[in-house]
Amino acid sequence: MSGKEAALVERTQTPPVVSFIGWSGVGKTTLLERLIPQLKAHGVRLALLKQDGHEFDADRPGKDTWRMTQAGADLVAISNRAHAAVFLNRPTSFQELLGQVQGVDLVLTEGYHELDYPQIEVHRRGFDTLRCLDWGRLAAVVTDEPLPLPEGIPQLGFEELDRLAGLLLERLR
Repeated sequence: MSGKEAALVERTQTPPVVSFIGWSGVGKTTLLERLIPQLKAHGVRLALLKQDGHEFDADRPGKDTWRMTQAGADLVAISNRAHAAVFLNRPTSFQELLGQVQGVDLVLTEGYHELDYPQIEVHRRGFDTLRCLDWGRLAAVVTDEPLPLPEGIPQLGFEELDRLAGLLLERLR
């Protein structure tokens, strides 16, 4: 295979996807915020796709991109020397979003509990049930209390970031 063909294969292969799931307020965002630097320290290029169950406003009223959306543009993009953002002003499936992800080794999601990808449940004492609907997809649970889980599903504490990063790095091998 030539270098050009190898580069094309690399760009078209979908990286592994792992979903971080759990009820609202359990600490998914905080855990990911602490985990991402651990993975970056190992040289992992990653994407984060977040599902929001509520209406959100990603652009401020009155700004140019907001004005173009209000005028009816289906897609609005903005970029500078350090960042770029694309606003798709229509419902978009997870698979379509995933298809846009390039140049990363790993895709982490927050939410998306209904997708058929490995899941890491984030759980806290005071939440009676787990969000996971399929034990076969559950790769681990990060929790502050012991839980009766099926054999083979690791339970980690919120401070075990190295161990959690290790579980994710195993998926890249």
